[in-house]
Amino acid sequence: MSEVSRSEGNTRLARNVLGVPGIVFLVLAAVAPLTGMIVIAAIGIAVGNGGGMVGAFLLVMAVLLLFAVGYAQMSKILVNAGGFYAFVVKGLGRPMGLVAGFVAMLGYNCFVAGAIGTSGFFTAMVAKDVFGIDMHWMIWSLISVVLVFVLSRKGIGFSAKILGVCLVLEISILLVMDFTVLFRHGLSFEVFNPSIILSGSLGLAMLFAANAFIGFEATALFSEEAKDPNRTIPRATYIAITFIGLFAAFTTWSIVSAIGVAQAQDVALEHLSTGDLVFTISQDYLGDTLTKVMMVLLLISLFAALLALHNSATRYLYALGRVGVLPRALGQTRASTGSPQNAAIVQLAFGTLVAAIYWAAGLDPIAALTASMTGFGTLGILVLQLLAALSIVVYFRRTRDSRIWKTFIAPGLGGLGLLVIVGLAILNFPDMAGSDNPIIGMLPWLLPLVLIAGLATAAWLKKYRPAVYANLETDLEQSEAAAVANSDASNSAVR
Repeated sequence: MSEVSRSEGNTRLARNVLGVPGIVFLVLAAVAPLTGMIVIAAIGIAVGNGGGMVGAFLLVMAVLLLFAVGYAQMSKILVNAGGFYAFVVKGLGRPMGLVAGFVAMLGYNCFVAGAIGTSGFFTAMVAKDVFGIDMHWMIWSLISVVLVFVLSRKGIGFSAKILGVCLVLEISILLVMDFTVLFRHGLSFEVFNPSIILSGSLGLAMLFAANAFIGFEATALFSEEAKDPNRTIPRATYIAITFIGLFAAFTTWSIVSAIGVAQAQDVALEHLSTGDLVFTISQDYLGDTLTKVMMVLLLISLFAALLALHNSATRYLYALGRVGVLPRALGQTRASTGSPQNAAIVQLAFGTLVAAIYWAAGLDPIAALTASMTGFGTLGILVLQLLAALSIVVYFRRTRDSRIWKTFIAPGLGGLGLLVIVGLAILNFPDMAGSDNPIIGMLPWLLPLVLIAGLATAAWLKKYRPAVYANLETDLEQSEAAAVANSDASNSAVR
């Protein structure tokens, strides 16, 4: 093996390992449907628009599907592990691309730190209540981190299989509850009444509904590892958004029908502090045994989300390391599996350190750690989606693409919808984070600092490290060419 080949083998991700199902599993696991219903949907019903939360999920799904029209066209011409960071480089240029990369890096890493605390807290609670095992949440968090590293080290294909099993289990228990409510009680079509959808705070409802979709944008991150990415990534994106929207709407429909559409908001508010709205419904309709099964599956859902989010966060570190913005060691991969293990170590070390700081300070893992880290992570990823939407429109207008609907109108409308959601997230950040702590309320001010840091880094690279600055664009071309060549070789082998 030549020196060049050997070097390339240590910096390239695995190729042709993910089909549409594998990418969908990775994305939906990050979304964590069971966690989303138990936590996000319940909060949305309580502080949003009550029974109208069903409509909020469908509205956000429509916005994201419009965005996905342009996203699909962009993904056909850009195959890169940098995901939306790469989209912004392509559409808005290298300085804004670096801003997007820093937003993604900070957002996803904060999200993982929050997920570490959430996983540890709920594992400690369920292990004690169901199995009688009493251990501190931080110990469970450390166990989760070790398991995530071991699984991610085996490669993305292996992670996709594990996440697929987890996903089927958590969705199955919710569907059992949904259809039990349907057959025993029926579903009320009152949820589609405009007066119900517009009741309460539709803005907050849409904000929490959008929170339930966080993770769908990760489809682009796995494009270099996908089979035939030009078709796989768009299909996986459409499937992920549609499934999340319809599943969340159907399950929420069952929840509000079970407690009554008119009083749904009041009932959800009563359970807001304990977070047991869905468990209470499950107890009534499924009984004690299946409710305990649901509690155990919640842990699986949280772990699956942690693993999936870790894979996403790792690939942003890997992409920025590969081009030389971050230390190039982060752009190295494990020869046997193609996993970016150096980036994985750094990513998990960061998340664990943040969780340990909160633990050492005696702060609550949910009210403090999860509220601040997951809250800001959500805001960061929403801003990243908005930047990607703008980049898609700008790029195709600059190239004068004639497909007006696919490259301008649909993604433009999707971008406007995302702009509204980002505005709502900033204005209602304490509500989204679930904390009235004034320090947590100031976290959105980190975004202007990230903007300044990204632009300043771009200026510094352009002046003092021009090769790295140039590589921000050449990396897009090289990764795309490599993926196309690999896809052609795979197709030839099949023929």
